[in-house]
Amino acid sequence: MALRMRHADETALDAHELNVTPLIDVMLVLLVIFMVTAPLSTVNVPVDLPSSTEKPAPRPANPIFVTVKADHSLALGEDDVSNDALPARLMTLTNGHKDERLFLRADKTVDYETLMKTMDLLRKAGFLKVALVNLQGQEEGDAP
Repeated sequence: MALRMRHADETALDAHELNVTPLIDVMLVLLVIFMVTAPLSTVNVPVDLPSSTEKPAPRPANPIFVTVKADHSLALGEDDVSNDALPARLMTLTNGHKDERLFLRADKTVDYETLMKTMDLLRKAGFLKVALVNLQGQEEGDAP
């Protein structure tokens, strides 16, 4: 095994320069990335969407309506129903077919959170095909 001894005159030269070229390259790449992605992250862009000329889907023979009333209570068809009884009643109405489409209606005064909780209740019961119902062909002030 050889051991090399350093002499005082063999000291390594200190480099007092910092190579900033890679740092500048990385910063320029990040700048370009942020310049491209910043406009894409805005959601309040005014857009004039085209209207659809497609006719609405035909209504099924026996649609099942789940309604969220203004007081946040639920109704299944014409009958009031509690949150706990809703899954069992839906299974009875659909004869156990969880792939049947349900129509969810809500009073316009119902907040978004209540509507989402109702949709979560339907999803937990296994009903994944939920259609939201609105008044078609009427503007907000046209309803009788």
